Amino acid sequence: MTQPSLPELLHAAVTAVGGTERPGQVAMAEAVAEAIDDGAHLLVQAGTGTGKSLGYLVPALAHGERVVVATATLALQRQLVERDLPRTVEALHSLLRRRPEFAMLKGRSNYLCLHRLHEGVPQDEEEGLFDQFEAAAPTSKLGQDLLRLRDWSDETETGDRDDLTPGVSDRAWSQVSVSSRECLGATKCAYGAECFAEAARERAKLAEVIVTNHALLAIDAIEGAPVLPQHEVLIVDEAHELVSRVTGVATGELTPGQVNRAVRRAAKLVNEKAADQLQTAAEGFERLMELALPGRLEEIPEDLGYALMALRDACRTVISAIGSTRDKSVQDEDAVRKQALASVESVHDVAERITNGSEWDVVWYERHEPRGGAAYRHSGASLRVAPMSVSGLLREKLFTDRSVVLTSATLKLGGDFNGVGASLGLGPEGAEGDDLPQWKGVDVGSPFDYPRQGILYVAKHLARPARDGDRKDMLDELTELIQAAGGRTLGLFSSMRAAQLAAEELRSRIPEYPILLQGEETLGELIKNFAADPRTCLFGTLSLWQGVDVPGPSCQLVVMDKIPFPRPDDPLMSARQKAVEEAGGNGFMAVAATHAALLMAQGAGRLVRASGDRGVVAVLDPRLATARYGSYLKASMPGFWYTTDRNQVRKSLAAIDAAAKTAEQ
Repeated sequence: MTQPSLPELLHAAVTAVGGTERPGQVAMAEAVAEAIDDGAHLLVQAGTGTGKSLGYLVPALAHGERVVVATATLALQRQLVERDLPRTVEALHSLLRRRPEFAMLKGRSNYLCLHRLHEGVPQDEEEGLFDQFEAAAPTSKLGQDLLRLRDWSDETETGDRDDLTPGVSDRAWSQVSVSSRECLGATKCAYGAECFAEAARERAKLAEVIVTNHALLAIDAIEGAPVLPQHEVLIVDEAHELVSRVTGVATGELTPGQVNRAVRRAAKLVNEKAADQLQTAAEGFERLMELALPGRLEEIPEDLGYALMALRDACRTVISAIGSTRDKSVQDEDAVRKQALASVESVHDVAERITNGSEWDVVWYERHEPRGGAAYRHSGASLRVAPMSVSGLLREKLFTDRSVVLTSATLKLGGDFNGVGASLGLGPEGAEGDDLPQWKGVDVGSPFDYPRQGILYVAKHLARPARDGDRKDMLDELTELIQAAGGRTLGLFSSMRAAQLAAEELRSRIPEYPILLQGEETLGELIKNFAADPRTCLFGTLSLWQGVDVPGPSCQLVVMDKIPFPRPDDPLMSARQKAVEEAGGNGFMAVAATHAALLMAQGAGRLVRASGDRGVVAVLDPRLATARYGSYLKASMPGFWYTTDRNQVRKSLAAIDAAAKTAEQ
């Protein structure tokens, strides 16, 4: 029997999920199949509506090698595991004459820990463990969450937090989960045979397709100890998020609260001398954190350096001493020791990393204002360390011994893939070199007719925005646009403060249009309410630029208050920009403009989510029309019809609003 062709397989899969086959999807599937066959690397830009998940799943399943699919969001992981993969596997079964297994795998802390649930949680202030169910008042939110978790533990087959609906608070979940460092290990734990995390790993070992997240992919690359099973193909979906997710995993943090917690957990398990040494070092660190000023530390101040070395050395002493407890009456001694060791090792590793002072790391100090605007407290202070770049790490760990396919709706910035490629550790497309992975980029387009479906409007007449300045002209423009659109507006702001000020002002100016504000409800509730009432507007910042999928008449105007460059005082971004300049490059274009282009491409993508969508993306920042870098930013966005004519845009919005109202009747 001859092997079925890729078009046959794709047609069967698309039919099974109730989709429509599109030319871009076919082109993507062919490019992915070729890359897998050749063991090559591929970047694929596939616009919204292309059906890119089937564009990579079908050729991967057809090839028959083990594949890992890493995504950034829970929504896409669920879509793959609950919808796309079951239907695709079933549809291809008769054609492939096999039924590939698939599984989801996440980090250990995402799974319910039966040891924690049944034996209790190590308590910081006292010896032994305490019963979290008795400690929490049954009428409190925490108590109710814990009781629901206990009941759920008897029903769930996966123990995966994301399978629990509705969810519980982070505080409640922390009482019944452990990190990989805190885990006793399956062979030492009384519940090892029933462990949900271990079961997920075993399922992954047997699966042909493993769906995971960017964070676990980063841990697998960074920590050296393999978490993911050996695989021949890696597919990174939502790949525009990968660099920031890997950077997050590679970032270390030290806070006074974290250090004091390590002191309390270790105190009962080591000799008095070691405990006192750690306590003294913690107090010295805390005093300095109260005095420090926010910002990047290009050189570690001498007194902070001494405090960190004292902390590092004290942690080292405690780690050596923690093997023998002082009090054999400690309940479940192994679990208490393991959690204490995890806390102390975490503090030690960050303190050592900062004192070692790698030229490839950026160190900075932050203060976080507590909720409610109270005065700064030391508990809101943190010392952070992050890699200047993760490109070298990704080049070394990601692009060796496997074929890698990266895909997203926004990989082609300024007209080519080289900017994103450089952030991933790749050289220019087609460049030759022994240490440079070979790759190619393919843009399979979008099924949407962007010039006919959308307008990109730049408010060229507005004043150039000043940092944290009063923008009355921008608010006037925003008011008029919302009125012309009849509501239906997603407002994307460059800061939470700007979103709050705009919401407050427009609620008084145009009370007939409800303004929802990020932070006032959960993101899910906000998006649900925004979609339900076309007159409603939704204002917010970063997560709205990338996380909103509202097709139809509720979102016909997307407004960006200004070009979302990183703040000039952002320690990591400014350090990266400076490093590029010192190497002879254009730091602004390589870092700030690339950051802004990616966000603007994602933000503009919120407008057209279906073939019937119509609307306007309005950028209330004249620099997009007047600055030299404006063309680069515009080339990164969907190909909407472009104008700076405010009157034409108001007429267009009014016509779109009228058509939507007619359709609603």
